[in-house]
Amino acid sequence: MTPNQSETSRRGWLSPFVYLSNNWISLAGVVIVTTTVVFWLFLLPTTLNGEAASPYIGILVFLGLPAPFFTGLVMVPLGIWLKRKREGRKGIYPPGFPPLNWHNAELRKLVYFVTATTMVNLAIASQFAYGAVNYMDSVTFCGQTCHTVMQPEFTAYQNSPHSRVECVKCHIGPGAGWFVKSKLSGVGQVFAVTFHTYPEPIPTPVTNLRPARETCEQCHWPQKYGEDRLKVISKYADDETNSLTKTVLLMRIGGGNDGIGIHGTHLGPGVVIRYGHSDEARQTIPWVEYEVNGKKTVYATPDAKPDGAGLTERTMDCMDCHNRPAHSYDLPDGAVDKSMHDGLISASLPFAKKKAVEILKVNYLSRDDAAEKIPAAFAKYYQESYPALWAQRQSEVVSSAKEVLAVYDRNIFPDMKVTWGAYPMNLGHTDFPGCFRCHDGSHAPKIGDPITQDCGACHNMLAMDESNPKVLTDLGIVESKTDRK
Repeated sequence: MTPNQSETSRRGWLSPFVYLSNNWISLAGVVIVTTTVVFWLFLLPTTLNGEAASPYIGILVFLGLPAPFFTGLVMVPLGIWLKRKREGRKGIYPPGFPPLNWHNAELRKLVYFVTATTMVNLAIASQFAYGAVNYMDSVTFCGQTCHTVMQPEFTAYQNSPHSRVECVKCHIGPGAGWFVKSKLSGVGQVFAVTFHTYPEPIPTPVTNLRPARETCEQCHWPQKYGEDRLKVISKYADDETNSLTKTVLLMRIGGGNDGIGIHGTHLGPGVVIRYGHSDEARQTIPWVEYEVNGKKTVYATPDAKPDGAGLTERTMDCMDCHNRPAHSYDLPDGAVDKSMHDGLISASLPFAKKKAVEILKVNYLSRDDAAEKIPAAFAKYYQESYPALWAQRQSEVVSSAKEVLAVYDRNIFPDMKVTWGAYPMNLGHTDFPGCFRCHDGSHAPKIGDPITQDCGACHNMLAMDESNPKVLTDLGIVESKTDRK
C-alpha cells in the first residue's frame, strides 16, 4: 500500500467519526473532559495519598472535578448519536461512507479506538473514585469541610486521647454495611448543611452510633483486666496565692474474668445491664435491670412505672459512661486548673485562678469578640490592681492571658451555640450526674438494697483536698504535668 492509499484508508475509517463528532454537544463534551483532565494533572501531586492538604482543594479534586469529567464523557457519544439519528431521519447522511456494521474493518478500528480511549478514561475515573472515597473518609473531610458546623467537634477531637485515630474508625468501623449506611446518612447531612437545617449545638449522636462493641472493642475490651490506677486531681483555690490542693484516688478499673471493679461489675462475663431512659440524651434513668448469669434484679426509682413502661430501653455498653471519648469539653473551673497545672497560666500570679474563671464566664458575642476582650481583660486586671507586678512580669501576664483565650477557644463556639456545659460528660460525677444517674441511692428493687452509692465500690479515697498528700510522698511519686485531671 502506497502512502497515499494508507492516508485514504485512514481517512475512510476516521471520516464518519470526525463527521459525526462535528456537533456542538460532542465538541463541548471534548472541551469539558480535556479541561478537567488538565486540572486533574495539575492537582495530581496533592492527591496521590488520597488526601488533600486543604479541605477546599479536596472538595475541588474529589467532589468538584468528577462531575464535569463524567458529564463531558457522556456528551461526546450523546452528540454523535443524536446527529446520526437526526441525519438518518432526514436522509442527508452521506452515502459515501461505508455501511456501519461489524463487517466494516474501518468501523472495527473505530470501536477499538473508542475502547482504548475509554480504558484510559476509566483509569482516570477510577483514580477519582478511589481518591474520593479515601478523601471522604479522611479526618480533613470530616472535620474541616463543613468548617462552622464541625468546628467544635474537630477542635475537641484534636485535644483528645483519640486525636491520632481516624474519625471513620469509630463513626463507621469495619464492614461494608455500615460504610454504605454512613454514606446514605451523609446525604441527609449534606442537605442539612446546604439549607442550614441542622440543630445548634449538634446533639450527641447517641441514637445512630454503631454499637460500641463493634467499634471501641477493636482496640479496647472490658474482658481484659485493668490494674488499679492512681489518679491525682489538682485543684487551685480562688484566693490570692491560688492555693493548690490535691485529691488522690485509687481507681478500681477491674474487668477480666473475675467480674470485679468498674468494668467487671458493668460489663464482665455473664453481666447484662438494661435500663430505661426518659430523655434522648439518656441523662434521666428511672429503671435498671441488672442480670448476672441469668439472674435478674430490677431497680427503679419511686416514681418509675412498672417494668419501665413509657421509657426507651437500651442495653448498656461502653458509650453509656464514656459518652464523649473523643469530643469532650471542660467547664471553666476545671479547664483553668488544667492550664495552671501545666504551667500555661502562671500560678504565681495573684488571683490568677479567680480572675481567669470570671473572664471565661462572660458571654461574648463571637470568637473574634472573645479574642479581643479576654486577653485585654486579664492584662488590665494586673495593670490596675498590681502595677508593680505588671511592670516586672508583663510577659508572664501576657502569656497567661493568651492561654485563658485558648481555654475559651477549645470549649466555646458561639456560632454553633456551644456554651459551657452544653455536652454532659457521664464519666465521673463531679460536673454532671454521670454515675449518679443510677448510683443515686433512689434506685431500689422491691425487696433488697438499692444500687450502691458507696464511694469505695469504684475508688479508694487516699487523699482529699490536701496540699501535700502523704500518700504521694510515701509512694515516692513526684507529680508531673501530665498527671492531671
